[in-house]
Amino acid sequence: MDAIILQILNGLDKGSAYALIALGLTLIFGTLGVVNFAHGALFMIGAFCAVSMQRLLQLSFETIDETQKDFLGNPLKVKTPYVESWFGPEVGATIIDWSVPLAIVLAIPVMLVIGYVMERGLIKHFYKRPHADQILVTFGLAIVLQEIIKHYYGANPIPTGAPAAFRGSFDFGVLLGFDPNVIIYPYWRMVYFAFAAVIVSAVFAFLQFTTFGMVVRAGMADRETVGMLGINIDRRFTIMFGLAAAVAGLAGVMYAPINSPNYHMGMDFLVLSFVVVVVGGMGSLPGAVLAGFLLGILEAFASMNEVKSILPGIDQIIIYLVAILILLTRPRGLMGRKGVMED
Repeated sequence: MDAIILQILNGLDKGSAYALIALGLTLIFGTLGVVNFAHGALFMIGAFCAVSMQRLLQLSFETIDETQKDFLGNPLKVKTPYVESWFGPEVGATIIDWSVPLAIVLAIPVMLVIGYVMERGLIKHFYKRPHADQILVTFGLAIVLQEIIKHYYGANPIPTGAPAAFRGSFDFGVLLGFDPNVIIYPYWRMVYFAFAAVIVSAVFAFLQFTTFGMVVRAGMADRETVGMLGINIDRRFTIMFGLAAAVAGLAGVMYAPINSPNYHMGMDFLVLSFVVVVVGGMGSLPGAVLAGFLLGILEAFASMNEVKSILPGIDQIIIYLVAILILLTRPRGLMGRKGVMED
């Protein structure tokens, strides 16, 4: 039982990333009808927003410290971060320590702008083109963005630490009545799952309970009729593209301490996220979230040594096997809508 609970927990954080990326993908496909293969790159850019914020807060200047001497007796030069000089050593150190959560403030406007520029500058020209054309152009855009990140940040992963308060592990087993040190789970992975739950809930609440969201949902169901009512549905869909980019970026920001940002991390998640979207059902937001968590947990169980000893390599193909089985029995996915990509 303890192994089962641990694998469920392990699957939740990766499933959270899958769900958030798939949610953004589904928002774009459901509103604009575009298969966006650059969405994984938006996840990557979000992670590098966390890297940028960390570096920004660590900018420093040199001063002479008369209390420290080198072996010749000369005073040493020490680097003092600007935030520590502005807010004091303790407050400044705390701000630097919390650079990843603070990167959300940077990521939201950056991702909204990138999403808007992508949609207005490129995507809008492919609305009426075949899905194959959309895949090719957005995949090419993803490669361009990937190479830009590689040029400015290098090819190696960049460690990005979580706040010190969340760097330890929580004895989850004791909470459930198990012996101590049986089920140990990192605090930040729990934070990431909670963060994903908040973002998913916020997106669904926005679409369900706001006038803007209701119009968007109506436009997703019948774009022409909404347009004839005098509503500029294209402008609202452009905003939704920016929001979808922001969701992917926020997912990347908070995932940075779990997986050190690197220039190809977007591609690593992209293919799996598209499998999640297809399994959940193209155009179905609840299906994307459900499939994300389901496949994340299945992947965690397939990674167990006991399972891999029986079926070597199963952890690499389990998601695709499940996708094949689901699509053979339910061609539209778990919660797919009739008529989506069936023309």
